Amino acid sequence: MSPRLNIALVGAGLIGRAHLERLDASQDCDCAAICDPTDGARALATERGTPWFASIGEMLAAMKPDGAIIATPNAMHVPGAIDCLKAGVPVLIEKPLAESVAAARQLVEVQARTGVPVLGGHHRRHNPIVKAARKLVQGGRLGRLVAVNALFLIRKPDDYFDVAWRREPGGGPVLINLIHDIDNLRFICGEIDSVQAMTSNAARGLAVEDTAALIFRFANGALGTATVSDATPSPWSWELSSGENKAYPQREGHCYLIAGSEGSLSLPGLERWHYEGRQGWWEPLLRESLAVEPLEPLAEQIRHFCAVIRGTEAPITDAADAARTLAVVEAVSEAARRGGLVTIAGQARAQAA
Repeated sequence: MSPRLNIALVGAGLIGRAHLERLDASQDCDCAAICDPTDGARALATERGTPWFASIGEMLAAMKPDGAIIATPNAMHVPGAIDCLKAGVPVLIEKPLAESVAAARQLVEVQARTGVPVLGGHHRRHNPIVKAARKLVQGGRLGRLVAVNALFLIRKPDDYFDVAWRREPGGGPVLINLIHDIDNLRFICGEIDSVQAMTSNAARGLAVEDTAALIFRFANGALGTATVSDATPSPWSWELSSGENKAYPQREGHCYLIAGSEGSLSLPGLERWHYEGRQGWWEPLLRESLAVEPLEPLAEQIRHFCAVIRGTEAPITDAADAARTLAVVEAVSEAARRGGLVTIAGQARAQAA
Protein backbone atom coordinates (compact mmCIF):
# COMPACT_ATOMS: atom_id res chain seq x y z
CA MET A 1 0.00 0.00 0.00
CA SER A 2 1.08 3.58 -0.69
CA PRO A 3 1.89 5.72 2.35
CA ARG A 4 -0.94 7.89 3.62
CA LEU A 5 -1.00 11.42 2.27
CA ASN A 6 -1.12 14.54 4.44
CA ILE A 7 -3.94 16.84 3.31
CA ALA A 8 -4.50 20.35 4.68
CA LEU A 9 -8.02 21.70 5.09
CA VAL A 10 -8.26 25.40 4.20
CA GLY A 11 -11.60 26.69 5.45
CA ALA A 12 -13.46 24.95 8.27
CA GLY A 13 -17.00 26.09 7.59
CA LEU A 14 -19.97 23.84 6.77
CA ILE A 15 -18.55 22.27 3.61
CA GLY A 16 -15.03 22.24 5.06
CA ARG A 17 -16.21 20.14 7.97
CA ALA A 18 -17.97 17.79 5.55
CA HIS A 19 -14.60 17.29 3.85
CA LEU A 20 -12.98 16.80 7.25
CA GLU A 21 -15.34 13.91 8.01
CA ARG A 22 -14.28 12.23 4.76
CA LEU A 23 -10.60 12.84 5.46
CA ASP A 24 -10.98 11.20 8.86
CA ALA A 25 -12.71 8.19 7.28
CA SER A 26 -10.28 7.88 4.36
CA GLN A 27 -7.88 4.97 3.95
CA ASP A 28 -5.64 7.13 1.74
CA CYS A 29 -4.92 10.26 3.76
CA ASP A 30 -5.00 12.21 7.01
CA CYS A 31 -5.82 15.80 7.87
CA ALA A 32 -2.41 17.43 8.33
CA ALA A 33 -3.60 20.92 9.25
CA ILE A 34 -6.60 23.20 9.57
CA CYS A 35 -6.09 26.64 8.08
CA ASP A 36 -8.81 29.12 9.03
CA PRO A 37 -8.51 32.35 11.08
CA THR A 38 -11.79 31.94 13.00
CA ASP A 39 -11.97 31.09 16.69
CA GLY A 40 -14.21 28.11 15.88
CA ALA A 41 -11.62 26.62 13.55
CA ARG A 42 -8.86 27.11 16.10
CA ALA A 43 -10.98 25.41 18.76
CA LEU A 44 -11.72 22.53 16.37
CA ALA A 45 -8.02 22.05 15.63
CA THR A 46 -7.14 22.16 19.33
CA GLU A 47 -9.83 19.61 20.16
CA ARG A 48 -8.50 17.27 17.49
CA GLY A 49 -4.83 17.87 18.17
CA THR A 50 -4.39 19.04 14.57
CA PRO A 51 -1.97 21.86 13.69
CA TRP A 52 -3.81 25.17 13.19
CA PHE A 53 -2.82 28.14 11.07
CA ALA A 54 -4.52 31.48 10.57
CA SER A 55 -3.40 31.78 6.92
CA ILE A 56 -2.11 29.72 4.04
CA GLY A 57 1.13 31.69 4.13
CA GLU A 58 1.74 30.68 7.74
CA MET A 59 0.94 27.07 6.95
CA LEU A 60 3.24 26.89 3.92
CA ALA A 61 6.04 28.48 5.92
CA ALA A 62 5.73 25.72 8.52
CA MET A 63 4.95 22.68 6.37
CA LYS A 64 4.37 21.43 2.85
CA PRO A 65 1.32 19.14 2.82
CA ASP A 66 0.84 16.64 0.02
CA GLY A 67 -2.36 18.44 -0.97
CA ALA A 68 -4.86 21.03 0.20
CA ILE A 69 -8.65 21.31 0.09
CA ILE A 70 -9.74 24.91 -0.51
CA ALA A 71 -13.17 25.37 1.12
CA THR A 72 -13.04 29.09 1.84
CA PRO A 73 -15.53 31.77 0.68
CA ASN A 74 -15.61 32.03 -3.13
CA ALA A 75 -13.49 35.19 -3.44
CA MET A 76 -10.65 33.49 -1.54
CA HIS A 77 -10.51 30.36 -3.74
CA VAL A 78 -8.11 31.67 -6.37
CA PRO A 79 -5.61 33.53 -4.13
CA GLY A 80 -5.37 30.56 -1.77
CA ALA A 81 -5.07 28.03 -4.57
CA ILE A 82 -2.38 30.06 -6.36
CA ASP A 83 -0.32 30.24 -3.17
CA CYS A 84 -0.52 26.45 -2.92
CA LEU A 85 0.31 25.84 -6.58
CA LYS A 86 3.37 28.08 -6.41
CA ALA A 87 4.52 26.03 -3.42
CA GLY A 88 4.01 22.79 -5.38
CA VAL A 89 0.91 21.71 -3.42
CA PRO A 90 -1.98 20.17 -5.43
CA VAL A 91 -5.43 21.56 -4.60
CA LEU A 92 -9.04 20.43 -4.52
CA ILE A 93 -11.15 23.59 -4.85
CA GLU A 94 -14.78 23.71 -3.81
CA LYS A 95 -17.27 24.92 -6.40
CA PRO A 96 -17.41 27.44 -7.88
CA LEU A 97 -13.78 27.45 -8.94
CA ALA A 98 -13.68 31.23 -8.54
CA GLU A 99 -15.96 34.20 -8.01
CA SER A 100 -15.67 35.11 -11.71
CA VAL A 101 -14.40 33.75 -15.01
CA ALA A 102 -11.69 36.43 -15.01
CA ALA A 103 -10.39 35.15 -11.67
CA ALA A 104 -10.64 31.56 -12.87
CA ARG A 105 -8.49 32.46 -15.87
CA GLN A 106 -5.68 33.53 -13.54
CA LEU A 107 -5.82 30.16 -11.81
CA VAL A 108 -5.84 28.24 -15.10
CA GLU A 109 -2.75 30.16 -16.21
CA VAL A 110 -0.87 29.45 -12.97
CA GLN A 111 -1.82 25.79 -13.11
CA ALA A 112 -0.57 25.52 -16.68
CA ARG A 113 2.69 27.26 -15.76
CA THR A 114 3.41 25.23 -12.61
CA GLY A 115 2.02 21.89 -13.77
CA VAL A 116 0.69 21.26 -10.26
CA PRO A 117 -2.70 19.48 -10.37
CA VAL A 118 -6.02 21.22 -9.66
CA LEU A 119 -9.20 19.24 -9.02
CA GLY A 120 -12.44 21.21 -9.30
CA GLY A 121 -14.89 20.31 -6.53
CA HIS A 122 -17.87 19.34 -8.67
CA HIS A 123 -18.48 16.28 -6.52
CA ARG A 124 -21.58 15.03 -8.36
CA ARG A 125 -19.34 13.83 -11.21
CA HIS A 126 -18.23 11.12 -8.76
CA ASN A 127 -21.78 9.82 -8.31
CA PRO A 128 -22.20 6.43 -10.04
CA ILE A 129 -25.56 7.59 -11.45
CA VAL A 130 -23.92 10.52 -13.23
CA LYS A 131 -21.00 8.40 -14.44
CA ALA A 132 -23.39 5.75 -15.80
CA ALA A 133 -25.46 8.38 -17.61
CA ARG A 134 -22.35 9.87 -19.18
CA LYS A 135 -21.15 6.46 -20.36
CA LEU A 136 -24.55 5.68 -21.86
CA VAL A 137 -24.94 9.03 -23.64
CA GLN A 138 -21.33 9.35 -24.80
CA GLY A 139 -21.42 5.71 -25.92
CA GLY A 140 -24.29 6.44 -28.32
CA ARG A 141 -26.96 4.37 -26.55
CA LEU A 142 -29.48 7.19 -27.08
CA GLY A 143 -28.34 7.94 -30.62
CA ARG A 144 -27.88 11.60 -31.52
CA LEU A 145 -28.92 13.93 -28.70
CA VAL A 146 -31.90 16.12 -29.58
CA ALA A 147 -33.25 17.60 -26.33
CA VAL A 148 -32.44 17.87 -22.63
CA ASN A 149 -34.59 19.06 -19.73
CA ALA A 150 -33.32 19.83 -16.22
CA LEU A 151 -35.35 20.69 -13.12
CA PHE A 152 -34.30 22.27 -9.85
CA LEU A 153 -37.58 22.88 -8.04
CA ILE A 154 -37.33 22.91 -4.26
CA ARG A 155 -38.47 24.92 -1.21
CA LYS A 156 -35.80 26.52 0.91
CA PRO A 157 -36.99 27.34 4.46
CA ASP A 158 -37.60 30.97 5.34
CA ASP A 159 -34.78 31.07 7.90
CA TYR A 160 -32.31 30.13 5.14
CA PHE A 161 -32.50 33.80 4.17
CA ASP A 162 -31.61 35.07 7.63
CA VAL A 163 -28.02 35.07 6.30
CA ALA A 164 -27.62 38.45 4.60
CA TRP A 165 -25.65 37.41 1.49
CA ARG A 166 -28.37 34.91 0.53
CA ARG A 167 -30.74 37.83 0.01
CA GLU A 168 -28.38 39.60 -2.40
CA PRO A 169 -27.42 39.04 -6.07
CA GLY A 170 -25.19 35.96 -6.33
CA GLY A 171 -26.91 34.29 -3.39
CA GLY A 172 -29.77 32.77 -5.36
CA PRO A 173 -30.35 29.37 -6.94
CA VAL A 174 -28.57 30.19 -10.23
CA LEU A 175 -25.07 30.42 -8.74
CA ILE A 176 -25.61 28.40 -5.56
CA ASN A 177 -27.57 25.47 -6.99
CA LEU A 178 -27.87 25.53 -10.79
CA ILE A 179 -24.09 25.39 -11.17
CA HIS A 180 -24.26 21.74 -10.05
CA ASP A 181 -26.84 20.93 -12.71
CA ILE A 182 -24.97 22.80 -15.43
CA ASP A 183 -21.83 20.85 -14.60
CA ASN A 184 -23.77 17.57 -14.69
CA LEU A 185 -25.27 18.45 -18.08
CA ARG A 186 -21.86 19.38 -19.50
CA PHE A 187 -20.32 16.18 -18.15
CA ILE A 188 -23.11 13.94 -19.45
CA CYS A 189 -24.22 15.67 -22.67
CA GLY A 190 -21.30 17.80 -23.85
CA GLU A 191 -20.38 21.48 -24.11
CA ILE A 192 -22.98 24.25 -23.98
CA ASP A 193 -22.45 26.91 -26.66
CA SER A 194 -25.11 29.51 -25.88
CA VAL A 195 -27.88 30.35 -23.42
CA GLN A 196 -30.99 32.45 -23.02
CA ALA A 197 -32.47 33.14 -19.61
CA MET A 198 -35.12 34.96 -17.63
CA THR A 199 -35.17 35.35 -13.84
CA SER A 200 -37.81 36.48 -11.36
CA ASN A 201 -37.92 37.47 -7.71
CA ALA A 202 -41.73 37.57 -7.58
CA ALA A 203 -42.11 34.75 -5.04
CA ARG A 204 -40.12 36.40 -2.24
CA GLY A 205 -39.48 39.93 -3.45
CA LEU A 206 -35.83 39.85 -2.42
CA ALA A 207 -32.96 41.46 -4.33
CA VAL A 208 -31.93 38.00 -5.56
CA GLU A 209 -33.79 35.75 -7.97
CA ASP A 210 -35.93 32.90 -6.65
CA THR A 211 -36.94 31.50 -10.07
CA ALA A 212 -35.27 31.20 -13.47
CA ALA A 213 -36.07 29.74 -16.88
CA LEU A 214 -33.25 28.87 -19.28
CA ILE A 215 -32.66 27.64 -22.83
CA PHE A 216 -29.34 26.04 -23.81
CA ARG A 217 -27.81 25.13 -27.16
CA PHE A 218 -25.26 22.32 -26.94
CA ALA A 219 -22.27 22.09 -29.26
CA ASN A 220 -23.62 18.78 -30.63
CA GLY A 221 -26.82 20.52 -31.80
CA ALA A 222 -29.13 19.45 -28.99
CA LEU A 223 -31.37 22.00 -27.30
CA GLY A 224 -31.94 22.08 -23.57
CA THR A 225 -34.15 23.78 -21.03
CA ALA A 226 -33.86 24.24 -17.29
CA THR A 227 -36.49 25.43 -14.83
CA VAL A 228 -35.18 26.62 -11.49
CA SER A 229 -36.92 27.74 -8.32
CA ASP A 230 -36.12 27.54 -4.61
CA ALA A 231 -39.64 28.68 -3.66
CA THR A 232 -41.84 25.63 -4.38
CA PRO A 233 -42.55 22.32 -2.60
CA SER A 234 -41.48 19.71 -5.16
CA PRO A 235 -39.54 16.42 -5.45
CA TRP A 236 -38.07 17.44 -8.82
CA SER A 237 -34.47 18.23 -7.95
CA TRP A 238 -31.23 16.29 -7.67
CA GLU A 239 -31.20 17.01 -3.95
CA LEU A 240 -34.52 15.31 -3.18
CA SER A 241 -34.66 12.65 -5.90
CA SER A 242 -31.11 11.24 -5.99
CA GLY A 243 -30.64 10.29 -2.34
CA GLU A 244 -27.05 11.50 -2.60
CA ASN A 245 -27.15 13.72 0.49
CA LYS A 246 -28.89 12.01 3.39
CA ALA A 247 -29.72 15.39 4.95
CA TYR A 248 -32.54 15.68 2.38
CA PRO A 249 -35.54 13.36 2.70
CA GLN A 250 -35.48 11.37 -0.53
CA ARG A 251 -38.61 11.42 -2.69
CA GLU A 252 -39.39 9.64 -5.93
CA GLY A 253 -39.07 11.94 -8.88
CA HIS A 254 -36.82 12.92 -11.74
CA CYS A 255 -34.64 15.94 -12.38
CA TYR A 256 -33.12 15.31 -15.85
CA LEU A 257 -34.73 14.05 -19.05
CA ILE A 258 -32.28 13.36 -21.88
CA ALA A 259 -33.72 12.61 -25.33
CA GLY A 260 -31.89 11.14 -28.30
CA SER A 261 -32.80 9.84 -31.74
CA GLU A 262 -32.66 6.20 -30.59
CA GLY A 263 -33.85 6.46 -26.99
CA SER A 264 -34.34 8.63 -23.93
CA LEU A 265 -33.10 8.57 -20.36
CA SER A 266 -34.44 9.85 -17.04
CA LEU A 267 -32.29 10.66 -14.02
CA PRO A 268 -31.67 9.84 -11.27
CA GLY A 269 -33.67 6.63 -11.92
CA LEU A 270 -31.58 5.68 -14.99
CA GLU A 271 -34.61 4.51 -16.96
CA ARG A 272 -33.93 4.18 -20.69
CA TRP A 273 -36.88 4.23 -23.08
CA HIS A 274 -36.48 2.87 -26.61
CA TYR A 275 -38.11 0.88 -29.41
CA GLU A 276 -37.14 -2.58 -30.48
CA GLY A 277 -37.16 -2.77 -34.26
CA ARG A 278 -39.49 -0.37 -36.06
CA GLN A 279 -39.69 3.08 -34.48
CA GLY A 280 -42.80 5.23 -34.32
CA TRP A 281 -45.41 6.46 -31.90
CA TRP A 282 -47.73 3.53 -32.72
CA GLU A 283 -45.09 1.05 -31.53
CA PRO A 284 -44.74 -0.04 -27.87
CA LEU A 285 -41.97 1.70 -25.95
CA LEU A 286 -39.66 -0.53 -23.95
CA ARG A 287 -38.31 0.54 -20.56
CA GLU A 288 -34.91 -0.59 -19.30
CA SER A 289 -33.87 0.19 -15.73
CA LEU A 290 -30.13 0.44 -15.21
CA ALA A 291 -28.63 -0.40 -11.81
CA VAL A 292 -25.46 1.02 -10.26
CA GLU A 293 -23.66 0.32 -7.02
CA PRO A 294 -24.13 3.22 -4.59
CA LEU A 295 -21.07 5.27 -3.71
CA GLU A 296 -20.77 8.37 -1.53
CA PRO A 297 -19.53 11.11 -3.91
CA LEU A 298 -17.62 13.27 -1.41
CA ALA A 299 -15.73 10.22 -0.14
CA GLU A 300 -15.00 9.13 -3.72
CA GLN A 301 -13.79 12.65 -4.48
CA ILE A 302 -11.24 12.40 -1.66
CA ARG A 303 -10.06 9.02 -2.98
CA HIS A 304 -9.77 10.49 -6.46
CA PHE A 305 -7.89 13.57 -5.18
CA CYS A 306 -5.33 11.29 -3.54
CA ALA A 307 -4.95 9.39 -6.82
CA VAL A 308 -4.46 12.70 -8.65
CA ILE A 309 -1.76 13.71 -6.16
CA ARG A 310 0.00 10.36 -6.68
CA GLY A 311 -0.27 10.73 -10.45
CA THR A 312 -2.23 7.53 -10.98
CA GLU A 313 -5.42 9.31 -12.19
CA ALA A 314 -6.03 12.50 -14.16
CA PRO A 315 -8.43 15.04 -12.59
CA ILE A 316 -12.03 14.27 -13.54
CA THR A 317 -12.54 18.07 -13.43
CA ASP A 318 -9.39 20.09 -14.00
CA ALA A 319 -9.12 23.87 -13.62
CA ALA A 320 -9.99 24.66 -17.24
CA ASP A 321 -12.99 22.32 -17.12
CA ALA A 322 -14.35 23.87 -13.91
CA ALA A 323 -13.80 27.32 -15.45
CA ARG A 324 -16.02 26.34 -18.40
CA THR A 325 -18.86 25.46 -16.01
CA LEU A 326 -18.43 28.86 -14.37
CA ALA A 327 -18.48 30.50 -17.81
CA VAL A 328 -21.91 28.98 -18.49
CA VAL A 329 -23.21 30.27 -15.13
CA GLU A 330 -21.91 33.76 -15.86
CA ALA A 331 -23.54 33.60 -19.30
CA VAL A 332 -26.88 32.70 -17.68
CA SER A 333 -26.71 35.78 -15.46
CA GLU A 334 -25.70 37.97 -18.41
CA ALA A 335 -28.49 36.57 -20.59
CA ALA A 336 -31.04 37.31 -17.87
CA ARG A 337 -29.79 40.90 -17.58
CA ARG A 338 -29.68 41.51 -21.34
CA GLY A 339 -32.77 39.56 -22.25
CA GLY A 340 -31.08 37.95 -25.24
CA LEU A 341 -28.86 35.14 -26.46
CA VAL A 342 -25.36 34.91 -24.99
CA THR A 343 -22.76 32.83 -26.84
CA ILE A 344 -20.22 31.23 -24.56
CA ALA A 345 -18.41 28.67 -26.71
CA GLY A 346 -15.52 30.98 -27.55
CA GLN A 347 -15.17 32.21 -23.98
CA ALA A 348 -15.30 28.66 -22.61
CA ARG A 349 -12.68 27.41 -25.03
CA ALA A 350 -10.43 30.35 -24.15
CA GLN A 351 -10.31 29.08 -20.60
CA ALA A 352 -8.72 25.84 -21.79
CA ALA A 353 -6.03 27.59 -23.82
